[in-house]
Amino acid sequence: MAQHTPENKEFSPLTAIFTSLLCTAFGANVVAVKVSLSGLGSFTTAGLRFSIAIIAIFLWAKATRRSFDIKKGQMQQLLIISLIFTVQMSLLYLGMNKTSASRGTLLINLQPFFILLLANYFIPGERITKRKIVGLLMGFAGVAFVLLEKKDLTTGFQIGDLMILSTAFFWACQVVYVKRIIHTFEPFHIVLFQMIFSVPFFFLGGILWDSAMIAQVNPSVVVALLYQSLITASLGFIIWTNMLRSYGAVTLHSFVFIMPIAGVLLGGLLLGDPITFNILTALLLIVLGILVIHFNPRKAQCDTPS
Repeated sequence: MAQHTPENKEFSPLTAIFTSLLCTAFGANVVAVKVSLSGLGSFTTAGLRFSIAIIAIFLWAKATRRSFDIKKGQMQQLLIISLIFTVQMSLLYLGMNKTSASRGTLLINLQPFFILLLANYFIPGERITKRKIVGLLMGFAGVAFVLLEKKDLTTGFQIGDLMILSTAFFWACQVVYVKRIIHTFEPFHIVLFQMIFSVPFFFLGGILWDSAMIAQVNPSVVVALLYQSLITASLGFIIWTNMLRSYGAVTLHSFVFIMPIAGVLLGGLLLGDPITFNILTALLLIVLGILVIHFNPRKAQCDTPS
């Protein structure tokens, strides 16, 4: 087996800076989602985002001469992944229409903690250690501080928060399932085909349930939509996947704590989200929880950010 596990490259200071910027870009995605929702319906935004991403990933795959062939038995697995993805993204966009970018960022970053719980039961060799229990407690204590934040809180915010928490859970379910079958796939197959499956449902949802599929189109909305499509859903995936192969998941995932920090700070700076004591406390607990979980782990989650 050793010959199939190439040695990881050395992680240089320049690569560390680039990885930090990449994680910041992923963390900013929730802010971009919030901006795009100011002019587009929830389902419409998701449909447009992943339609653009499909084109970008398809062109990259063709340019790099990658095979689109699906092996026997893989289609059923892709349908399961795609169904979870469709539910997950529907909840994300509906939830972000009701809550703030800062709260959404913190809640969506509960995904690693849900993965830890699920992996203990569904992935052989993954066990919750005392160190990981401490990380879990920190993460879920952070959620408590988010939910206890009462400033400008409405019933809509509470419903939105629950939707984002559900998003994090479904995302974790998808990651755990993908980890069980990823060895039989080209990674881009999973990303591409789940988008292809989901896009018709998003546009159908837009027709049926968006109060206005397109309310207004301005430069901010267009840039935010392109950011989600090209930076996080396609280019970000390609770069992250290539870096995983070069440097390994353990090294890269030591940087994921940057994502919630970036999302909360950018939500405050760009959207004027209130950064209260509870929000800062939640951010501190979630970041520390992620660091505790990923500190020198034997195995790391090999998911890609949404």
